[in-house]
Amino acid sequence: GAVLVAVVFAAAVAQARSVAPGVNAAQRVLAENVRAARADTTALATRRDVLSAQVNDVQRRHLRDGAEGRRLLAELDALALAAADTPVIGPGLTVTVTDPGVGKNLTDVSKQRVAGSRQIILDRDLQVVVNSLWSAGAEAIAIGDIRIGPNVTIRQAGGAILVDNTPTSSPYVILAIGPPTMQGAFDRSPGLYRLRLLEASYGVGVTVNAGDGLALPAGTLRDVGYARPGGG
Repeated sequence: GAVLVAVVFAAAVAQARSVAPGVNAAQRVLAENVRAARADTTALATRRDVLSAQVNDVQRRHLRDGAEGRRLLAELDALALAAADTPVIGPGLTVTVTDPGVGKNLTDVSKQRVAGSRQIILDRDLQVVVNSLWSAGAEAIAIGDIRIGPNVTIRQAGGAILVDNTPTSSPYVILAIGPPTMQGAFDRSPGLYRLRLLEASYGVGVTVNAGDGLALPAGTLRDVGYARPGGG
C-alpha cells in the first residue's frame, strides 16, 4: 500500500511538472492581453475626452452670443454638474480615512466586519460618509480620482472596495466641493459620527480639512440605454 501511494504521488508530481510550463505560458499571455486591453482603454478614454472638450468648446462659443443661448448654457452647466460630466474646482472638504489593518473578526456596535479579515473600513462606511456630504450641501464629490455621479456605486467585493468598479484602498481620500456651511453640517452628520466611532473603537485614522482650490475630475461618460420624456 505504501509503495502504491508513493507511486501515485510520484506520478502526480511528474504530471504537475510537465503541465507547469504550459500554465505559466498561458498566464503570461493572459497578463499581456490584460495590459494591452488596459492600454487601449486608456487611449480611447483620452481620445474621448479630447473630442468631448472640442464639442463643448464649440457649443459654448455658439451659445454665449445671445441671451437665450446664455440661458441654455447656464442650464447645461447645472445639468453637467449634477451628472458629474465636467471637472470642477472650488472650496470644500477633504476627508481622509485610513484603515489601520489590525485585529480579526472585528464588530462595531451593530454589524459584523468582514470575518477573519484585517480590513476595518467597509463599503457601507464610505457610503454613509458620501451620503452625509451630499446632505451637508456638497455640490460635487470624488473618492480619490473617481467622481461620484449617477450610476456610480460603492460596493464590497471580497477584501476590496470598488468605486465605480475600480478597486480602491486605504487611505481613502474623499473630496467634496460645496458652500462654507458644509463643514458645520458634516460635523453633525451620521457619516462623521460613524467615522469617529470607528476611530475610537479600532484606531481608524480620520482627518477632515477645509481648503480652497480642490480639483475634482469629470465622471465616466455612459451611454443611455433606455429613457423616456419626463411626465409620461
